[in-house]
Amino acid sequence: MPKPVIAIFDVGKTNKKLFLFDEDYQLVYERSARFIEVTDEDGEPCENLDSLRLSVFDSLREIGRLRDFDVRAVNFSTYGASLVYIDEDGRPLTPLYNYLKTYPEVLKQKFYEDYGGEEQFATETASPVLGSLNSGMQIYRLKHEQPQVFARVSHALHLPQYMSFLLTGRPCSDLTSIGCHTNLWNFTGGKYHRWVHQEGVADKLAPIVPADEVYPAVFPGSNLNIGTGLHDSSAALIPYLTNFQEPFVLISTGTWCITLNPFDHSPLSASDLANDCLCYLQYKGKPVKAARLFAGYTHEQELKRLTAHFMQPAAKFRHTRFDPLILRRLEAKFKFKFTDGVNREPLFIGQVPSRFENDSEAYHALMIDLALQQEQSTRLVLKDAALRRIFVDGGFGKNDVYMNLVSMLFPGQEVYAASMAQATAMGAALCIHRHWNSKNLPANMIDLKYYARLPLS
Repeated sequence: MPKPVIAIFDVGKTNKKLFLFDEDYQLVYERSARFIEVTDEDGEPCENLDSLRLSVFDSLREIGRLRDFDVRAVNFSTYGASLVYIDEDGRPLTPLYNYLKTYPEVLKQKFYEDYGGEEQFATETASPVLGSLNSGMQIYRLKHEQPQVFARVSHALHLPQYMSFLLTGRPCSDLTSIGCHTNLWNFTGGKYHRWVHQEGVADKLAPIVPADEVYPAVFPGSNLNIGTGLHDSSAALIPYLTNFQEPFVLISTGTWCITLNPFDHSPLSASDLANDCLCYLQYKGKPVKAARLFAGYTHEQELKRLTAHFMQPAAKFRHTRFDPLILRRLEAKFKFKFTDGVNREPLFIGQVPSRFENDSEAYHALMIDLALQQEQSTRLVLKDAALRRIFVDGGFGKNDVYMNLVSMLFPGQEVYAASMAQATAMGAALCIHRHWNSKNLPANMIDLKYYARLPLS
C-alpha cells in the first residue's frame, strides 16, 4: 500500500529542493536542483523564474509516478524579500528581481521623507533600512520607475505565494512573508502601513489568508491540498514551537545567522534597528524578535583566505574539534580574555594569516571572532532572564569549535546543537498537518546535543 506523504518545495537562493515526508515526519525522498541565473533589464543577476515554474510541474509529475507514495498535500518554503508581479492572466510581468539589487538613493530618500523619516518608519514597520531587501521598496520602485508595468499588475505575490498560485490559481498573501522586513506592515497597528494605501499598492496585494489554510489544486485529476507557502525563516521556527513549550531562543545558522526569540513581543527600539534587529511575524501572526548576522558568508570568505595561506583544503575544517589549549594560547598571545565582554579588534577577520603559527590556531581565531559577533547579535534579543535555552541549528550547529565557544559566552543559558531533517521544509509540512496527516504530532522531531561550558583554568 502506498505510504501517505506530503511534498515540500524548499527554495533557497542556491539550491532548490523537493522533499517528501511521511506521517511520522521521516524524510523518505529528496531531490535537489540548481538553476542558472538570468539577468534583468539592467543586466543584474536574478532568479530564473521560468525554470523554477517548470520544475514544480515536472517534479509533481515525477513523484506522481512513484508507486511507493501517495502524495496528499503540497506546501512551499522559500527565501524572502522577493516579489512576483502577475497580470490578470497570472503571467509574470517582470523578472524576479534580486533582493541584493542596488536601490536608487534618490528614490529611497523621497520615500523616507514622505513617510516620516528613516528612524520613525523603521520603528513602525520593524524593518531596518535595507533597500531592495525591504520587498515593499521593490514594488514602490516599480510604480515610480515603470508606471505602465505597475498599472498592469493584478497581484504582487511574495515568492512562496506565487509558487502556491501556480498550483491553485488563487492569489493570496501570508503574514510570514509580509512580516519579514518588508516595510509593508505596521507592527504597532497590526495592519498595512499607511504608505501601502496612499501609493495604491494595497490594491495590488492579494487577500491575507491563514498560513495553515489549504486550497485544491486546479489541474485535472488531482485531489491534492495545496498550502499557501511560508517564508523560510518563519517555517524553520515551527518545529521548535511545536516541540518545546518553555521559552527559548533559536540561532538559525546559514549564510545569515538569525537569532529568533518568539517569546519577546516588546517593540524594537531605534538602537535595536540600528544593530540590524527586526521583527518577523510567525505563522500564527505573533511577532518574533530577530537579530541578523552575516556570519555564514563571512566564514566562507575568511576560510578561503585561511586555506590559501596554509595550503589546506577547506573540507579539513568541517570536523575540527575545539581545543581549549589553543584558546588559552591565543588569549596569552594577543592579551585578551575571551569571556570578559570587552569589544576588541578581530583576531583573524581582516588580519594577515601569517600572524598565526598554524592552520588550527588560525581557524580557532576565526571562530572566536564569529562567536563574539554572535554573542553581541544574540544578546540584542535575549533580554528575558528567565529564558534558559538556546538552540543552534544549521551549519554552525555541527561545528564543534563554534558550539563550544558559544556555550562559554552564555553561562546563564543551556546551549544545545539542534539537528533535524530539513527544519525549514518540515515546518512547512507541520503548518498544514491537519490537512494531510492522520497521526498525532510527534514529540521527538528534534535531536539535541548539550554543550556544557568548559572550564579554562
